[in-house]
Amino acid sequence: MVTAEPLMRSCWSQARWLVLAPHPDDETLGAGALIAHCAASDRLGGIVFLTDGMGSHPEGTPRIAMTRRREAGHALGRIKAAAIPKIWMGWRDAHPYPTDSKAFARDADRLAAFIRWRRIDAIAVSDHSEAHCDHVAAYRLAEAASRRAKRPVSLFAYHVWSDPPRLARRIATPAMPVGRRRHALLAHRSQMSPVMGDGFRLPREKLRMPARDILTVRKDRR
Repeated sequence: MVTAEPLMRSCWSQARWLVLAPHPDDETLGAGALIAHCAASDRLGGIVFLTDGMGSHPEGTPRIAMTRRREAGHALGRIKAAAIPKIWMGWRDAHPYPTDSKAFARDADRLAAFIRWRRIDAIAVSDHSEAHCDHVAAYRLAEAASRRAKRPVSLFAYHVWSDPPRLARRIATPAMPVGRRRHALLAHRSQMSPVMGDGFRLPREKLRMPARDILTVRKDRR
C-alpha cells in the first residue's frame, strides 16, 4: 500500500499549480483530483497539453486533433475547471522534440514565461519512468521550464501507466466526489469508443480510478 502525505498538511498546501499533460485525457487520468481541488480553491494557474493527440488514430487528421481538444474541454468542465487557462503546445503526437533541439528550447522558454506570468509554485506532470515517449518528453519539458522560470518551482510527477516509486516522497491530494473523475474521463469518447473509427482504446479498467491523486516529489525548489 502506497503511503503519502496529505497535500493539505504539506508545505505545498497553498501552492499555485500548473498541470502538464502529454495528451488530452492524461489530465483526467493522472491529475484529475489535483485539478478539481486546485480549481475549486483558486490555486490552479493553468493546464498545458503537450500534443494534439492526433496520433491516437491511424488517419491522424486535423479532425482527430479538434475532437480531442473539444473532449478535453468537456472533461475539464465536468471537474469544474473549464475556466482555467489552457495552453496547447502543438507537438506532433509520438514525435517529441529532442531535448537539445532549438524547438525544445523555444517551448521550454515559452512555458517558463507562462510560469512566471501565472506565478506558478509547483508543476504536476507525467513521470519520466513511463514508457510512452510523450510522457517522458512532457517531464523533460517541465523540468527545463522550471529551471528557466527564474522563480522557485517544485516538480511533481503523476503516474498514468506507472506506479509511484517506493522510496520517493509522495503527496496525496484531497479526494474527488464519487464518480466525478469517471464522468470526466467518459468525455474523452474518441479514446473510449469507436466514435472516430479504429484507433487507440483506453482499457476499461481505467474507469476505476482512485478518488485521490498520488504525486511523487521529483524536485523540491521552495
